[in-house]
Amino acid sequence: MPIGLVSDDDLQKEIESLNGTPKTVVKGQVSKLHPQGRKEGDMNVPDPLRQIIGETAVIDGRQAALSLASEFGVSASSVSAYAKGATSTASYDTPTKSIIGHINKSRARATKKASKVLNAALEAISQDKLDYADATDLSGIAKDMSVIIKNLEPTAEVAATEGSKPQFVIFAPTFKDERSYDTITVQE
Repeated sequence: MPIGLVSDDDLQKEIESLNGTPKTVVKGQVSKLHPQGRKEGDMNVPDPLRQIIGETAVIDGRQAALSLASEFGVSASSVSAYAKGATSTASYDTPTKSIIGHINKSRARATKKASKVLNAALEAISQDKLDYADATDLSGIAKDMSVIIKNLEPTAEVAATEGSKPQFVIFAPTFKDERSYDTITVQE
């Protein structure tokens, strides 16, 4: 019999020819196993959506992030986790590199824009404008931009983890003079 797919009748004939006695054919039954993966209704939020919700929470505020998250059926607790760079409330203290990296890049872009406006406002303040009331408007703009920059800068612990680099400690032993060792005189 050649190798390949055969019909049930051909298989039965081959079995009878080998054994000499006909045997009953047991036909198999295909049964459905328990479905694998998430159960119905469970959500696995894609990483880009987590990044966008986290960025929205940091840049535009929690309310904007909550309204965006509600459009996709994401819970408020998940929004809090995404704002910290975590994937869930269980991993709140250990942010995911992809999410926190995206949030920090967004912060950097917003900080850069705010610092450009701040510098333009500061340069626009001149001695002539200081003599008039327009300078208060310009200083208000400068103050607002500095507040924006302060709010968008990452916290000290985030900056410390992002900027942590390997440290090398080099130990240089001191040299000892021959006189510092004990001497033993040996008689031959």
